[in-house]
Amino acid sequence: MSRRPLIAGNWKMHLTLDEAVQLAKAVATASAGCSDRDIMIAPAFTALAAVVAAVKETHILVAAQNVSWENQGAYTGEISPVMLKDLGINSVIIGHSERRHIFGENDAMINRRLRAALDADILPILCIGETLEEREAGATLTVLESQLRGGLEQVRKEQAARVVLAYEPVWAIGTGKTASKEQAQEVHAFLRQFLEGLYEKNIAETVRILYGGSVKPDNIDELMAQPDIDGVLVGGAALKAESFKRIICFR
Repeated sequence: MSRRPLIAGNWKMHLTLDEAVQLAKAVATASAGCSDRDIMIAPAFTALAAVVAAVKETHILVAAQNVSWENQGAYTGEISPVMLKDLGINSVIIGHSERRHIFGENDAMINRRLRAALDADILPILCIGETLEEREAGATLTVLESQLRGGLEQVRKEQAARVVLAYEPVWAIGTGKTASKEQAQEVHAFLRQFLEGLYEKNIAETVRILYGGSVKPDNIDELMAQPDIDGVLVGGAALKAESFKRIICFR
């Protein structure tokens, strides 16, 4: 089954409003010739409305970096699915390693966010990944299985088909270290096999699995050549239109 590639840029806590709008427009212009793939950018909450407006007539998708599991209420600092939909946002990153390891989000919390996104018809990108200590202990697949099982708790198979996975080894995020193409492919193949056991083969073959972790212009081609890597979730290299264009327009 052919899965449409998804190239996503996570801008994290970077860029002012004007900088975000300028970059969004530059990405749209730079990637205009690469129309056979989905291109997504995830600005900070403060820039979402302006970026949505800036790319309205283009092929660029805009995602949020997190979402609450409640539609409204006394949840200071949270952003609800209803609020995101009101801005024209239809995608969201959930469970990023920085949310897990810096802000203490666990699988149960991430699962609630994911199910709320699905209920609101917002496409969730569920991030999973092991630490360096876990990899060195040989626990990579055990950790990923636990995170995936917890993240997809109570998610029905028809909903699971709408989820995007992102494998992001924690030891490769912002460190300059990247999993080799063989390491990444091995994990992606495992995740697809696990999905087949959890749901069915058709679901496993439908779900897109992205790789994230120091993705750069000089390693994108070999990563995207792997049969089970369907795209990438990019951090620092997505903050400059030139480097992100090379990643978007991989060969």
